[in-house]
Amino acid sequence: MTLRTLFSGLIFLFCLSLAIPPTPALSETTNLLSLQEGCLPVIVPATYGGWDAHNLLDDSPTSGWANETGNIKNNVFVFELATDATLDSFEFDNAGVDSEGAAAKDILVEISSLSAAAGFTKVLQASLANITDGQKFKVEKALPGHWLRLTILTNYGNAEYTELFGFRGYGDRPEPGKSPVISGTYSTSYANFHVRQQGTALAGCYEYNDGLLNGAIEGRVMKITWQEGPESKGPAIMVFSSDGKSFKGFWWHEKAQNSPAGTWDGSKTSDTVGSCPHWSGSLGGELQKQLEATGRARVYGIRFALDSAVIQPDSYPILVEIADVLKADTALRLAIEGHTDATGAADHNQPLSEQRAASVKTYLVEKGIADDRLSTSGFGPAKPVADNDSELGRAQNRRVELVRQ
Repeated sequence: MTLRTLFSGLIFLFCLSLAIPPTPALSETTNLLSLQEGCLPVIVPATYGGWDAHNLLDDSPTSGWANETGNIKNNVFVFELATDATLDSFEFDNAGVDSEGAAAKDILVEISSLSAAAGFTKVLQASLANITDGQKFKVEKALPGHWLRLTILTNYGNAEYTELFGFRGYGDRPEPGKSPVISGTYSTSYANFHVRQQGTALAGCYEYNDGLLNGAIEGRVMKITWQEGPESKGPAIMVFSSDGKSFKGFWWHEKAQNSPAGTWDGSKTSDTVGSCPHWSGSLGGELQKQLEATGRARVYGIRFALDSAVIQPDSYPILVEIADVLKADTALRLAIEGHTDATGAADHNQPLSEQRAASVKTYLVEKGIADDRLSTSGFGPAKPVADNDSELGRAQNRRVELVRQ
């Protein structure tokens, strides 16, 4: 099993929260059994070192799970979705096995709305082909639920190992639901983590390598970009408990894809946000720093109604911060840019991005900013900052940018 350490060293990319989401009506169904969508393993069987259960959810067919030596049958996993959803199909990968006969064969999938331990109903039972990726199955019964239980019943005859490299579940992405209040200080895998939540927008710092964070929260899923110095940065995704007191998550390097570089878990120690010497302490302060340093700032947490330029009320706090930055510097003039990912038709996203940028300007003018200090433009998917081949990349591309004029 020498290839296991190679696979377990793969690194990845991230899913930020986005200023301008794509139009769901124009999108394909989403893999909701993905780390990038906030899905987490909550019950896992005994595992061979380095081949962890989260490798099943990283959208990569080259990293996978394997059982503890000898426990080849009836391995049970439970995965928690970010919010209740109905899945209509599943997909499996098992071509990457490095031991003959170790590929997962007979599987059972069940769903529950009750808990991670009870209330499960079968939605699929199937036999996987040997050493084949992209094996797709429609559900036997489409049921809503919050927890998915996968049982790998048998393999193709290996006496030591059973291996599976991908488990995906597709459905329409549901509304994220109400976010818990998460502002405060957390003890985390990377020292103390201070985060300030203003509506859906987030900013903060962590006491490791002068770390900074910027992003947004959607329901219980926090999507951020972390940065340590000018060069080291990337995405991260954390899923909060319903009370906002703890989170479990993963982080990626900027240019990597699929497999996470590491885990990032935390528990709340104080409702006080706290501070770091390298952080201004607010979203507005960080926007001002970025505009002064580079002339440009990306803004996350501005949300709009579905296929509309109507701003959602939970976006108002970050817009107020932008207005305050403009009021503090009366000479500042800004161009407001709208950007989308490549999902859906460009001729639809282009005018929508223009309309949404215009809505941001209208709000700021209503807050007392002179009309002639603001201009707007929309670029649709024409100026990506990441690839559009993964949800992590598409998430980074959906954004609003402020540009000093």
